[in-house]
Amino acid sequence: MSDETEERPKPRRRVKRRKTRKEGRYHHGNLRRALLDAALMLVEREVPKGVSLRSVARLAGVSAAAPYRHFPDKEGLLAVVAEEGFRAMTSAMESAVEANKEIPLASFRAIAFAYVKYAAMHPSHFRVMFGPEVADRSLYPGLKESSERSLELLTRMIRSCQRPDLIGGVDAKELAIAAWATLHGLATLLVDSQLDQPHQTDAELQAVTNRVADVIYRGLSYSGL
Repeated sequence: MSDETEERPKPRRRVKRRKTRKEGRYHHGNLRRALLDAALMLVEREVPKGVSLRSVARLAGVSAAAPYRHFPDKEGLLAVVAEEGFRAMTSAMESAVEANKEIPLASFRAIAFAYVKYAAMHPSHFRVMFGPEVADRSLYPGLKESSERSLELLTRMIRSCQRPDLIGGVDAKELAIAAWATLHGLATLLVDSQLDQPHQTDAELQAVTNRVADVIYRGLSYSGL
């Protein structure tokens, strides 16, 4: 046996490696937008009643506490979804009126089509906008303002079409509510797939909307339009 003691290598100390951001839970660059998109996906699958902050967080791939950074509760989240919808829909209606403002019937058809098309193209937004989940819009100033703007736009458009000799006798807002109620009924039937008529293309959707808009316009004409 050699007098020289063989030097054994010292065991290497294992260093616990921390997970990097990429290796851990997914982090959104825009958490608020991701949560809104997840809410819309859930509305499409389960209707607004089935949405919860927990389910939204799960679908967005974040912790259950993450939504509370932007929204106080489910109603607050859906209020933002509804406001977003009203702003986009009203913008489309404003553009439609501006492009057809010289001819009253064309203007009315255009605003009707903008309303109905938005509903058909964005059914999840539409359901939240007019659903019961946000009970009191006055609690959400942005939503209240944006929802009132669409009716104000329709009212102004109808007032501009009224005959000068009858303007004082009929309230344009009452006519606008009557027109809105009918257009909203058509939009809801389309969103819920209750019509047998084809409306898959813009032309088909335009045709069915024009027929309804023309009936409304003729009816309003008896009240001074």
